[in-house]
Amino acid sequence: MSVVAACRVVDDEACDSLAHELFRPMGVDGVYARTALYEQVVDALAAFVTRQREPKTEVFRFPPVMSRRMLERSGYLKSFPNLLGCVSCLEGSEAEIYGVIDRVEAGTEWTGALAPTDLVLSPASCYPVYPMAAQRGIVPAGGFSFDVAAECFRREPSSNLDRMQSFRMREYVCIGTSDEVADFRTRWMTRITAIADQLHLAHRVEPASDPFFGRGGMFLAKTQVEQALKFELLIPIRTVASPTACMSLNYHRDHFGNVWGLRNAAGEISHTSCVAFGMDRLAVAMFAAHGVKLAEWPAAVLAALRLQN
Repeated sequence: MSVVAACRVVDDEACDSLAHELFRPMGVDGVYARTALYEQVVDALAAFVTRQREPKTEVFRFPPVMSRRMLERSGYLKSFPNLLGCVSCLEGSEAEIYGVIDRVEAGTEWTGALAPTDLVLSPASCYPVYPMAAQRGIVPAGGFSFDVAAECFRREPSSNLDRMQSFRMREYVCIGTSDEVADFRTRWMTRITAIADQLHLAHRVEPASDPFFGRGGMFLAKTQVEQALKFELLIPIRTVASPTACMSLNYHRDHFGNVWGLRNAAGEISHTSCVAFGMDRLAVAMFAAHGVKLAEWPAAVLAALRLQN
């Protein structure tokens, strides 16, 4: 589908109108209460993505928090420390905790009394599944296939509706041999564009990189693009020149296999790949493209999402 032919972007005034219909502010950029209209479309998109699930795929739904140690071991802290959110709590005796409360009531700073816990906010829905798979032992012939989802967090404050700090991510994950993972990537490269076509969303697919931290991250990002490890499906929401990544196809090579000791019966380190759906970005893209009145959406889109006209 041509970006030019099908594109409808929202200017600042239209964005404000869109925000009023879909969200309510909660005092922090990128964190919103969601209206029934918005959730109706998110639910329909979730069901639509479910209908794309391949046979013999295991389903897991994760909480918004995960083990801090597991995330550290996965390498996230080294690659994206600026995006990570940690869970901290008040600890100590009753007197010590009351002392902190007294600071609040006195109008003085109290957060220095917080102590880190063994939890972090999940930055992506796939991270917990690799150690879970490793606990099973040998990766079987044919590999593992998972359908995972979670409410995720990344510290990226923005007033743009397509860049939230708290957002929902859905992923299909493949763990197997390099050939099995290559087949998975080939299948999903075709499917993500077909999904965008069914939803009548203007799009293009381009090589991409993750936002690695620091000067060393620039090298990692360049390598990621050169080796075609990541592709993003981009949809113009605010501008055609700077479209929004709403789906991505990621190849981790043997990174998670090495980290978690994922091996097949022959002793070979497993490779992993995932296709990720930014559910909130997709929903915002739908409203930006088709408007806030569902009755006026294209009949084919309503049919694909099984929404009542």
